[in-house]
Amino acid sequence: MKVFVRKILVSLLCIAIVPCTYAAYPEQPIKLVVPFPAGGTTDVLARILAAKLTERMGQPVVVDNRGGAGGTIAAMVVAKSAPDGYTFILGTNGTHAVNYALAPKPTYHPLNDFTPVTTVAEVPNVLVVSSKSPYKTLAELISAAKAKPGELSHASTGIGASPSLSFNVLKSMSQIDVIEVMYKGGAPALTALFSGEVTFGFDGVATSTSHIKAGTLRPLAVSSTYRIPTLPEVPTIAESGYPGFDVAAWYGVWAPAQTPAAIVQKVNAELNVILKMPDVREKFEGVGAKMMGGSVEDFVAFNKKEFDRWTTFIRASGMKSQE
Repeated sequence: MKVFVRKILVSLLCIAIVPCTYAAYPEQPIKLVVPFPAGGTTDVLARILAAKLTERMGQPVVVDNRGGAGGTIAAMVVAKSAPDGYTFILGTNGTHAVNYALAPKPTYHPLNDFTPVTTVAEVPNVLVVSSKSPYKTLAELISAAKAKPGELSHASTGIGASPSLSFNVLKSMSQIDVIEVMYKGGAPALTALFSGEVTFGFDGVATSTSHIKAGTLRPLAVSSTYRIPTLPEVPTIAESGYPGFDVAAWYGVWAPAQTPAAIVQKVNAELNVILKMPDVREKFEGVGAKMMGGSVEDFVAFNKKEFDRWTTFIRASGMKSQE
């Protein structure tokens, strides 16, 4: 009986101590790893969040750009970091739902090697053609592709990137035969579109909208389930004859696996407060991002659903990494 009582007292003492262990967190600078070079959408979102987290948490939150291998290098760095609450990654659907299925020999597991903190935002794509193109609607483009199999072309920025995923899902749903041409980034892909080197392309809202407003690109449809506020007249692909079409780049924050739940919940709470700030919303919308956020549990379920979705699609479609 005495042994049992002693165990109970020890357990209660542990419960009392655990919350206190992280009460002073953070006590040193925090690193937010970004899997791409400075200047891109991921980097922009990370710097907005890092500035706000620095103000709210009382310690510097430093953005650490680790580009390369489609985000794999940065993800590996974080997966192998100490689970002490001082290293996080602002990852994407690429790093945590797509790359695993594309890699011949995956170097990390996006579900097992990380602890999800919260979703951050999503950025849809716009299907665009040159303003000189004869195609005015998605239906016209699809009809032309079916009439001329293997002749039309799509500008992609890498296998597994959001534009490529959007294209491959549309290709699968519409059963068209279109060439996928790879470019080293969004800028050369858009240049190819302007010149007529390729027929059409999927591009992120942030980079395509200015060209649409300038009259050099014509939007035919958006890849999300909702119309984009900055382009309200442009229908969704789902509205245009392909129900269920939904592809967008999304972003979230993860910690290494085994990071203490108390720390994860604290960072989740802070990020959700930040994502509700009007000035943050304005900045996010400026790069075409739709706010997300939510509980840790919601993110765990979302990440698993997206991982399963893209693993199934990629393996069924035969998509392979360029590495």
